[in-house]
Amino acid sequence: MEELLRAFQPDFKRCPAQAALYRAWHRLWKESGPDWLHCYDIPGLPPDNLKLESLFGQLRSHQRRISGRKSTRELRDFGQCQVLCLGESEQDLLYQLRQVPLAEYQAGRRRLAEAEAPRQLLRRLHGDPLRTMRDLVGQLAARRAALASSTGLPPPGSDG
Repeated sequence: MEELLRAFQPDFKRCPAQAALYRAWHRLWKESGPDWLHCYDIPGLPPDNLKLESLFGQLRSHQRRISGRKSTRELRDFGQCQVLCLGESEQDLLYQLRQVPLAEYQAGRRRLAEAEAPRQLLRRLHGDPLRTMRDLVGQLAARRAALASSTGLPPPGSDG
């Protein structure tokens, strides 16, 4: 990249657009350039993710074909599982699954559950709004009571 930047020598007086581009490229490369090509520093890491993008494209087209729908929203939920569990054989799949430490797996599951919570709330709210609101009011009342008991103050709305 350094060589390409050195090779680009615009006429600063006659081509102001090229001069501006030259300055912008050099400033951008100086500020964040090494972060762009970090994959070349790690042995065994491919320089691009074209194969992975191709795999997701195949999964999307397969999802469209089997479901008959244009949307591939389900891939957001299960696409990573399909990609992670591609094994040549059952033994290869078991080997891949055993490579993940239990604590790391559980931490990942917790992060996933936290990320899914807002969407689940919206789904429940859409499906049965009255019950969802009752549950939320009940949770709020329980939290208020717990806070009141921990601070020693009477719960709100009581005559004490």
